[in-house]
Amino acid sequence: MDIQVQELIDQIKKDGIESATEEAAKIRRAAEAEAKAIVDAARKEAAGITEKARQDADRSAKAGAAALGQASRNLLLVFRDEVQALLDRIVADQVKESFNDDVLKKALPEMLSAWGPKEQGSLEVLLSAASLSKLNAYFKTKLAAALKKGLELRSDAGVSGGFRIANKDGSAYYDFSADSVAEMLCAYLNPRLAEILRESAKEE
Repeated sequence: MDIQVQELIDQIKKDGIESATEEAAKIRRAAEAEAKAIVDAARKEAAGITEKARQDADRSAKAGAAALGQASRNLLLVFRDEVQALLDRIVADQVKESFNDDVLKKALPEMLSAWGPKEQGSLEVLLSAASLSKLNAYFKTKLAAALKKGLELRSDAGVSGGFRIANKDGSAYYDFSADSVAEMLCAYLNPRLAEILRESAKEE
C-alpha cells in the first residue's frame, strides 16, 4: 500500500514537474517572442525616426542651399543696380560737363549746316538758359544768315546741357541734349555692365 502511494506521489510529482517545465518553456517562448517583437518594433521605429531625421536634414540642407542661392542672386542684383545707378550718374555728369561752351560753339553750327538755308528758317534751337545767356552774342554773329531766314534760338527748361533742334511746327526734333545723349550711352553700357557682372560671378 505504501509503495503504491509512493509511486502515486512520485507520478504526481513527475507529472507536475513536466507540466510546470512545459508551462515554463511555453511562458519563456512567449516572453522571448514578445521581447523579439518589442525589439523589432523598437528597431523599426528607430529606423523610421532616423530616416525621418535624415529626410528633414536633407530638406533643411536643400532649403538652406536654395535660400543661400537666392540671397546671392538678390545681392548680385542689388549690387548690379547700384553700380548701374552710379554709372548712370557718372555718364550723365560727364556728358553734361562735356557739353561746354567750346563744344556748343563748334557742334551747333555744324549740325545746322546739314539743313539748307530755306530749311534753317523753319527751325528753332533749344538751349539751357545758362548756355543761351553766355553764347547768345556768339551765335548771333556765327548764325547771322540763318537767323535772318527765321532760325530761332531760345532757352528751354528741359535742356540742362547740349541742345535740341526742332521744327517750329512741332513735326520733328533732334535731341542732342546732355540727358538724351547720356541716356543713349547708358542704354548701351548697362547691358555690357550686366554681362561683365555675370562673367565675374561665374569666375567666383
